[in-house]
Amino acid sequence: MSLRYHVVSIAAVLLALALGVVLGASALSGRVLGALTSDRDQLAAEVVAMRGERDAASAQLLATERLVGAGAPSTVANVLSGRGVAVVAAPGADPADVDAVSELVARAGGRVAGRVALTDAAVAPDRAEALRALVPRLLPAGAQLPTTTDTGTLTGSLLASLLVARPSGVGEQTTGAEVATALRALSDAGYVRAPDGPGAAPGELALVVAGGGADPARDTVLARIAGEMDRVGAGAVLAGRTGSGAVTAVRADPALRSGLSTVDGLQGPASRVASVLALREQADGRTGVYGPAAGTFTPQPAAG
Repeated sequence: MSLRYHVVSIAAVLLALALGVVLGASALSGRVLGALTSDRDQLAAEVVAMRGERDAASAQLLATERLVGAGAPSTVANVLSGRGVAVVAAPGADPADVDAVSELVARAGGRVAGRVALTDAAVAPDRAEALRALVPRLLPAGAQLPTTTDTGTLTGSLLASLLVARPSGVGEQTTGAEVATALRALSDAGYVRAPDGPGAAPGELALVVAGGGADPARDTVLARIAGEMDRVGAGAVLAGRTGSGAVTAVRADPALRSGLSTVDGLQGPASRVASVLALREQADGRTGVYGPAAGTFTPQPAAG
């Protein structure tokens, strides 16, 4: 056999192998492509079905929220009869939330004892030292600050002494002139805004309204402010939108959680109603955790 014969034979074998690979790959790719097409069609059908379920759930949720919203006035009727509530809006709180819960307090028979809005400076770490220095100078007669250097605790103690009444018989009660002077000084220093000013009389309870964002350093300050509002007065509720870092901070702190009620999901009517019911619960000496993340919206206020 000649060399040419061997070369031709090898070439024929290689050609046959190449042809086999091409034909085999074509058949395999066809099967793979068919399987992928089938999977794609199945996934597309599942996506359509899931979108339908999502839309149905959204529609049901919207209908439920409308029903809760329509029934809110009757749900909270008289649960805060005669009680004053100081409303403190944190930086980032949605004005719609503040307005909604303030209106529900009034529909519950309560009295909004002033609305004060904290500015970013009130919870900013780089303003903490200046705020700590200012707080003792504004403290009303008869009020005492806790022995601490924590900015949130000191600020909350001052705000509580201005906005909520101390328990009967404990020191002297803050006068309207002291409140106005202190709030004006805090406003001039850029720490608060008081669009409605203080009420004619301080509140018994406090409702602190937060936003939905999270900033650990600022959230801790706000959580401790709310905790002091609870300690000084007859009770307090911290309510925030879904994702509120301040609400999360309170729930993670056993000392704060034991006295301060929290509500998440404040953008929804059910959580707004829960905030008012939680205020009554606080007045009755009880504490709770409410909202979508908590899995319940229904504090059980005592009769009366």
